[in-house]
Amino acid sequence: MTRCVLALDQGTTSSRAILFDRRGRPVASAQEEFRQHFPRPGWVEHDPLDLWDTTRRVALAVLRKAGARRGDVAAVGIANQRETTLLWDRATGRPLHRAIVWQDRRTAGACAALELRGLGRLFRETTGLLLDPYFSGTKLAWLLDHIPGARRRAARGELAFGTVDTWLLWKLTGGRVHATDVSNASRTLLAALGTGDWDDRLVRALRIPPRVLPEIRPSSGIFGEIDGIAALRGVPVAGIAGDQQAALFGQGCFRPGMAKNTYGTGCFMLMNTGGRPVLSRHRLLSTIAWRIGGRTEYALEGSVFVGGAVVQWLRDGLGLISRSSDVEALAARVPDNGGVAIVPAFAGLGAPHWDPAARGAIVGITRGTTAAHVARAALESIAFQTADLIGAMEADSGRRIRELRVDGGASVNDALMQFQSDLIGAAVVRPRVTETTALGAAALAGLAVGFWRDRAEVAGLAGKDRTFRPRRRRAALKGLRAGWSRAVGAARHWAAPVT
Repeated sequence: MTRCVLALDQGTTSSRAILFDRRGRPVASAQEEFRQHFPRPGWVEHDPLDLWDTTRRVALAVLRKAGARRGDVAAVGIANQRETTLLWDRATGRPLHRAIVWQDRRTAGACAALELRGLGRLFRETTGLLLDPYFSGTKLAWLLDHIPGARRRAARGELAFGTVDTWLLWKLTGGRVHATDVSNASRTLLAALGTGDWDDRLVRALRIPPRVLPEIRPSSGIFGEIDGIAALRGVPVAGIAGDQQAALFGQGCFRPGMAKNTYGTGCFMLMNTGGRPVLSRHRLLSTIAWRIGGRTEYALEGSVFVGGAVVQWLRDGLGLISRSSDVEALAARVPDNGGVAIVPAFAGLGAPHWDPAARGAIVGITRGTTAAHVARAALESIAFQTADLIGAMEADSGRRIRELRVDGGASVNDALMQFQSDLIGAAVVRPRVTETTALGAAALAGLAVGFWRDRAEVAGLAGKDRTFRPRRRRAALKGLRAGWSRAVGAARHWAAPVT
């Protein structure tokens, strides 16, 4: 067994572990889904112990598959679903509540109240984010307000807050390390974009006791040694990044203007903006990409809440397909969408609309509409939402995106990638290693321990599988784009904000 780096990629619907060799090739992988909890409309929760248990099990499974022992693992990197918020007891490690997932909209009323107090500009200019339920800060405030005695205990230093990376790091190190990296901290509404540190004004505005917050560290560096999994005891956790920043790194998007889109549960598009943040004029987000060796780099981001999850809905909600992979064949039965458009605003709309009151809509149905039309419209909705992000990103950055690097589960769908290329009028490049989120986490960890020498070595690890180039003129798709815009208009402002 040659030496490898282990990536733990804890996502919204599953946890996975992948061992990468020195050439960036996956040696072995394991994945396990876990239960989603929907206690009320607009609320989404995970059991924190499910997140840890599935992560631990897939780590052990991948070692068994590869025949690897801890001496074969040079380092561990963590990529995680961002913004998902946890609170636990420092003494016992017991979670005080289910994790509130990034998709959850319960704090929409709190965000609106902060806006009415005139704090929107402060949060926007300091964090690069919008006052939206998407982010962790108002979720943490909700937990402190709704768990009896939590705010008082947090002020005494008895409780620990963390996003999923912090929770996993705590469990992996046997409760010895309470820390996060700058990329995850930049998604909380509590950290200043310019410094990457917790900001006292924001912490006070949300009434967060500072002692509950983790230490913020660089994305590549030794966080601590593993003690919580015997088979990996002593192996350093050496890299942490939010999943989308990890994917940007894994795709080798190291120069300003390079962009990637991850087609996962949601769709997340990031453009590297270099050593300075770019504040958006089109309701995108400015975020920290990573900090390595004392240098902080930034990105513009557009977030789509429901991307690949629309295919899961076809499978689990409507029963139109038995496996997610069946959607491409079903959609191919018809030459077009038959006038049907689906807006999968199941949890509101993200960028560039940011409408928490939007709800899912299917429009254009006739007696001739079939399951195939619905499947095709569902796939097209992923590409349309991405095209909306690209339009906003090009306007903000002043750069024309001529190449979009793609990854994530839905990127293996050739029909979707071709339609995406047609829609944006640019090349869509799919890497050989599509799990670039895990690869990015591995690369950050590997750089910290000298497994890879430098970024130049990391840049080519993902490789290239296929490039999709536009086959149809963008003008020929004008009618489809107009229909999509009308459908989005129908979905917006549908529900009252969730309280």
